[in-house]
Amino acid sequence: MSKYYLGLDQGTTGVTALLFDRKFHPIGRGYCEIDQYYPAPGLVEHDPKNIWQSVCVATAEAMGMASAVSSDIISIGIDHEGESVVLWDRDTGEPVYPAIVWQDRRTAQRCEELDQKYGELFRGRTYLTPDSYFSAAKIEWILKNVPQATELCRSGRLMAGNMDAWITWNMTGHRTHATDASTASRTMLYDIVKGEWDSEICGLLGIDLAILPEVGDSTREFGLADPDVFLGISAPITALLNDQQAALLGQGCVERGMLKTTYGTGCFMLMNTGASPIRSQNGLLTTVAWQTAGERSYALDGGIYIAGAATQWLRDGIGIIKSAKESGPLALSVKDNGGVYFVPAFSGLAAPHWDSYAAGMMIGITGGTTRAHIVRATSESIAYQVADLADAMERDSSVEIRGMRCDGGAAGDKFLMQFQADMLGMPLEVPSFTDATALGSALASAMTLGYIDMAFARDLPRDSKLYEPKMSADEREELLHNWHCAVERAKQWNKK
Repeated sequence: MSKYYLGLDQGTTGVTALLFDRKFHPIGRGYCEIDQYYPAPGLVEHDPKNIWQSVCVATAEAMGMASAVSSDIISIGIDHEGESVVLWDRDTGEPVYPAIVWQDRRTAQRCEELDQKYGELFRGRTYLTPDSYFSAAKIEWILKNVPQATELCRSGRLMAGNMDAWITWNMTGHRTHATDASTASRTMLYDIVKGEWDSEICGLLGIDLAILPEVGDSTREFGLADPDVFLGISAPITALLNDQQAALLGQGCVERGMLKTTYGTGCFMLMNTGASPIRSQNGLLTTVAWQTAGERSYALDGGIYIAGAATQWLRDGIGIIKSAKESGPLALSVKDNGGVYFVPAFSGLAAPHWDSYAAGMMIGITGGTTRAHIVRATSESIAYQVADLADAMERDSSVEIRGMRCDGGAAGDKFLMQFQADMLGMPLEVPSFTDATALGSALASAMTLGYIDMAFARDLPRDSKLYEPKMSADEREELLHNWHCAVERAKQWNKK
């Protein structure tokens, strides 16, 4: 009898593969980094083939740790980095251009034009305001700038999709071209109420519906893995989810009003809003949480472009730390931030500001500023951004947030989590098992097979550390006031 559910989390900087036993205890874990390319300021790309290779490497490592063989896999659940897109040749399997990553800002001006002319159309159908964050303008850009894409489209050989479609197509031996409603809701091409690709919007952008993946339930059978291309595994792929929605499920936030925040490359807060979408009035996104048996659940989403990536920049960009693990101890080595505030707007600002032209900025530097102050200001910037999102989410949902579940790599930073609790003025629950995203995709895959249900995900035991707020309200308000002043100075810097 097969033993393990495979949860695959394809993130922006790497792929995590986890094997869970039938009680959802983690048995084996693998990880493989994904290469990042920055061909010009504001441009971010992946090699799609590198992503597929990383899926295989991470899975092999997880199986090795668990001493598992290919026949041990019950089912496969896949989540992915979200709005990043790739276009490829149906016949050869070759990408026509590198994957354009969600952080990429090359289409900022085009999205501004779309907002001015058709903003109400997009908001009315997709619940999204045109922004280069989403997939639609990325696909349009490739179609307009890569001659091979146009030629393949004319001949019926072009395929397009987010990373879930690309991984699934490869994993099934080029047999399945599909996505789910949670991913489709991030493209700016999907009618969030009707639950289908919007033909008028696709036509407006010159996107042929035929190149897009078939869209439907998050929990269904998407085909069998091809053993000849995927490590001898022939298990069914039974779940596809956007990564943050997978984390929402992995944290057990399956009921209206439940909230989680994932601290990764970016930082993403989702609140389950149940069966009805809420149209945000405070700069948040309305998204599909998941779709099962044709019924959609929705969420409010606040995304921060740069969170863990800011710490990565300290290490790789300017070299003031050698490892992300140094960040917390260095931040704690000084009593405060020394008046330094860092706005990590490397790719503009997302919710609730939505400023594609904002630039990264550090302010308050004096002759007394030390390396520790800069590191602390970088960690604090993550907490300030999350506090802004929580405030917007409370106003949109009219639900008082009393606590938050946290996951992702940076959730292991004790300084950050305590400072976050202080900035929110509420307790944080941090499970000792922080791979909630891969867990969510594995849980969803088991739901498709009828082995578990949503209540199981909600009630799954989670050994958690609780961080209670300790800071006074006056100190919190002063810090947030200074942060907001810094943000205003960073806005519109790159506006031509």
